[in-house]
Amino acid sequence: MMPVIETTGLRKIFRDFWRRPTVCAVDSLNLTINNAEVFGLLGPNGSGKSTTIKMLLGLLRPTAGTATVLGKPAGNIAAKASVGYLPENTCLHRFLTPRETLHYYGSLFGLSAATCKKRVGELLSMVDLEHAADRPVGGFSKGMARRVGIAQALINAPELLILDEPTSGLDPVACREVKDLIRTLANSGVTVVMTSHLLADVESVCDRIAIMHRGMVQAEGAVGDLLLQTDTTRFLIADLSEAEAIPLRDELAARLGREVALDHPTATLETLFLDTIARATGQDSPLTHFRPSPFLNETATMQSPISGPTQ
Repeated sequence: MMPVIETTGLRKIFRDFWRRPTVCAVDSLNLTINNAEVFGLLGPNGSGKSTTIKMLLGLLRPTAGTATVLGKPAGNIAAKASVGYLPENTCLHRFLTPRETLHYYGSLFGLSAATCKKRVGELLSMVDLEHAADRPVGGFSKGMARRVGIAQALINAPELLILDEPTSGLDPVACREVKDLIRTLANSGVTVVMTSHLLADVESVCDRIAIMHRGMVQAEGAVGDLLLQTDTTRFLIADLSEAEAIPLRDELAARLGREVALDHPTATLETLFLDTIARATGQDSPLTHFRPSPFLNETATMQSPISGPTQ
């Protein structure tokens, strides 16, 4: 199967007014991103992530190398019709309502009035903005504006979704809901490329990651493989008291002639936070506001760019 994104020797050098090279933002980037996977593009500020995304979107022309998106050269108009993009900073017309905003972007993609109306209603429900659908977005909090931005990125039912800091400005419950939405989209055949400085978000949602620094990929692979510490082994034994554990530790240390540590596994802070909120609200699980859109389940019958089975 053809990769959704493929770059070969991609390079971008920025120049000053006199065309003198000032910085090499991306250097010899080779990436392959496959269908229906969630790929995390990580790195500190200035590592080349945003420049890479802009080249994939056709907003910047590479200095050297090639990039293809959905089988076409990056920036191809036909390919862009099947791409959804959420920038790091949600830029919305402050005097438009969420409903008007989504209709506006739907018209830019050439959606029919009936299709646009249907998808707008589904997306407003998905991001839990039905109650504020007809209020100007200029009065929204950053988190609410982010929800509008997520809906906008999905208005064309994209095959490829590029998310730049998707959980920026959201509270922990909403962050969890956005991550669940990303996995739902991937299960329905959408390829997701995301950047984030919140590494816990990336760890829990991405299939593969690439870590960039100074314009180059320093590490790439499946999240589980990269995090696996093959030089350390931990035994997990349920319901073992400290009185039972200490003799076992000492015996194992004596037998191996090595130091053996004794500890207890820990949950993540996110899990603790969500469980605490769930108990406080009398829920068995955290309250979910993002609801999968019905049009994501109609890919077999609708004329939609989304492909692949829905799970």
